[in-house]
Amino acid sequence: MANDNEKLVRQISATGIWLLAVNGMIGAGIFGVPAGAAALTGIYSPLVFLGCGVLLAAVVLCFAELSSYFRGTGGPILYVQTAFGSFAGFQTGWAFYIARVTAFAANINLLVSSIAYFWPAANIGATRIFLLGAIMFLLTWPNVIGTKQGMRTIGVLTVLKFLPLLLLIAIGLPWLAPSAFPVASTPMPSMIDIGTTALLVVYAFVGWEAAVVPAGETRNPARDMPRALLLAIATVTLIYVLVQAVAVAVLPDLESSRRALVDAGAVLLGPAGAIRLTAAVVVSVGGNVASTMITAPRLTYSLARDGNLPRWFGDVHAEYHTPAHSVIFFGVLVFVLAVFGGFVWLAAMSALVRVLIYMVCISAMPRLRRKFGDAPERFRLPGGGLIPLCAFVISGVLLLQVELDSVLATLASLIAGAGLYVWMRRQDQRRSR
Repeated sequence: MANDNEKLVRQISATGIWLLAVNGMIGAGIFGVPAGAAALTGIYSPLVFLGCGVLLAAVVLCFAELSSYFRGTGGPILYVQTAFGSFAGFQTGWAFYIARVTAFAANINLLVSSIAYFWPAANIGATRIFLLGAIMFLLTWPNVIGTKQGMRTIGVLTVLKFLPLLLLIAIGLPWLAPSAFPVASTPMPSMIDIGTTALLVVYAFVGWEAAVVPAGETRNPARDMPRALLLAIATVTLIYVLVQAVAVAVLPDLESSRRALVDAGAVLLGPAGAIRLTAAVVVSVGGNVASTMITAPRLTYSLARDGNLPRWFGDVHAEYHTPAHSVIFFGVLVFVLAVFGGFVWLAAMSALVRVLIYMVCISAMPRLRRKFGDAPERFRLPGGGLIPLCAFVISGVLLLQVELDSVLATLASLIAGAGLYVWMRRQDQRRSR
């Protein structure tokens, strides 16, 4: 197993990693995807959710093995760097960070827009800027003064996020009668429609990969990471399938709904149900960004620790034992982007970067298996290279669906990252003279 020289305190449990992975996946997507899925595949759409969960499980299994080989902070940065060298590792971390920053800023704006449902002034002028600043402060400060404080915030938001969804499922279960799913009289959708739906649904499952980044603060990463990742994908798949099934059963015109789960809540629980589900959107996005607030700053910390960013990013607070500078920098950068906008075209690269990270990390598995395959406590997939091959093919299919603007944004990011890497290497050479 790869050793580490971490200055961070190991205080995140398997439950904490599970919280990060679950919140990375469950954001605003599940509140909008059901209608689009139903429009293409109708009563068969819950099965598409199940199939996507099973397919993504292959990728998660690969990361479960990879994460069991390392004890340091960085996740994909460490996997790729160890297998393919410093430059490849840096580019992985750099692109991942840029994608996280832009997606986070977009989600913060979405959070404010969701709050505006209850308070219309929230999305206007100075009030919007103040609210963005307040949200970023409330997310940043707990992560500066301690990782446990940040994890507690995520824990509370997860409970608040799950309650409306579980209530929707519980109240909707009696509606899941055979008459709501007339399979015998309903033809199967075409393979084209199933494929299009799968591509729509699968992006509601991404985001879990960030949970492997804070391995340097995980109590026993070799044991806890694989368990937490597998439990997370199983939990989210079950919730998604049941939520979609309830939505199909409750809403005959689901495909035309603009707020599918809110409308389902209104049918099952009346106006109060609609309000609860609308509030759940706010909390769900809040949990998503709170988990990113823990994982994303660890990317710059890891890059600085390896000498690929200024040392300032790698400083650990003497009292709180957190990468405080990286946390504060991330919070300020997101606030600026969220206020001034102009980043939406960059946010499109987030999905592409994730898929590229899946593929390059899976490609690293053969080398890392040879190097760490006999390490104690390591998690080893059965079937040799079969599961990694399936995961690579699945990722490749997703990659083919990416639009040109995402490709161009990612290329621009990687070129800028290459320039930064060269500059840092020259700075190190000057210091060593």
